[in-house]
Amino acid sequence: MVTLKDYEGPITAWCPGCGNFLILRAVKEALVGLNKEPHEVLLVSGIGQAGKLPHYMRCNAFNSLHGRTLPPATGAKLANHELTVVAIAGDGDCYGEGGNHFLHAIRRNIDITLVVHDNQVYGLTKGQASPTSDVGFVTKVQTEGVFETALNPISIAVAMDASFVARAFAGEKDHLVQLLQKAILHKGFALVDVLQPCPSFNKLNTFMWYKGRVYKLDETGYDPTDRVAAFQKSLEWGEKIPIGVIYTKERPTMEEQIAVLKKGPLVKQPIDRSRLEELLKEFM
Repeated sequence: MVTLKDYEGPITAWCPGCGNFLILRAVKEALVGLNKEPHEVLLVSGIGQAGKLPHYMRCNAFNSLHGRTLPPATGAKLANHELTVVAIAGDGDCYGEGGNHFLHAIRRNIDITLVVHDNQVYGLTKGQASPTSDVGFVTKVQTEGVFETALNPISIAVAMDASFVARAFAGEKDHLVQLLQKAILHKGFALVDVLQPCPSFNKLNTFMWYKGRVYKLDETGYDPTDRVAAFQKSLEWGEKIPIGVIYTKERPTMEEQIAVLKKGPLVKQPIDRSRLEELLKEFM
C-alpha cells in the first residue's frame, strides 16, 4: 500500500506562506490516492520556484531547461507510455518561454498531465511580471504597471480543443487533489492551471483575494463537455473565478496514433541491431 512517506523528499526551500507547499502536498496525496508507486511516476520540470517541486519528492524526476518542460515529458511518455508522466511548470516557464511547446502538446494530445503553478509573477527571479499578470500590476521592473493584456491559458486550451482543461486554487487543497487525480486518469493531454499566491512578490493576488472570488463548477451543475459554455467560463475573471474541470473531450492520443507503440513501450521492445547497421551505412 502506497503512503505519503513513500514520496517524502528533502526539506523545501520555498518562502514561508508560498502556495507551492499546498501544491506539493496535493500532488503527493493525488498519487497516493491513485495507489501509484514512486517508480511508476516521472515528474518533469523546468526552471523556477515551481520547477523545484520534483526535488522535494522521492520518485523519478527530470529537471529540464527554462520553458522546456513539455518536450522531455513527451519523449519520456513515448519511450515508456506505461509511465505516469506529470509535467510541473510555472506560468512564466510554461506560458512565456515555453508557450510554443504548450500549444503543440495540446495539438498532439500526448497522454501527460501538465500542472502549472500560476502565481502571476516570476518568483525565482524576484518579481517581474509574467504572461498572466493582470493589467496595471506594478513590479520593480514594470514600475508604471503592466500594460499587456494578460494571457488566458484556459481560453487558449479550450479554443485549441484540448482534451482536459481544469483550473484549481492552491487554497482549496482537497479540491485540487481531486482535480489532479481526474487529470492523471484522463487519457490524453490534461492541463491543471493552479492559482497559487506568491506572498513575497505578488501582494495583489493573495489567498484572501482568491478566497473571495473562486467558486467550484462541480457545485453548479455545469457540463464540461459543452465547448461553447467552456469558452464562456474561461473568460470569467475578476469578481468571479471558476475552478474545476472546465472542458473535457475524448480524442485519440499521440501514443495511439504511432503504430510502433501498439506493440508496447519502446523500452520493452527488442532491439534489432541489423536495422541500425543498415541505417549507419547510409551515412558512410
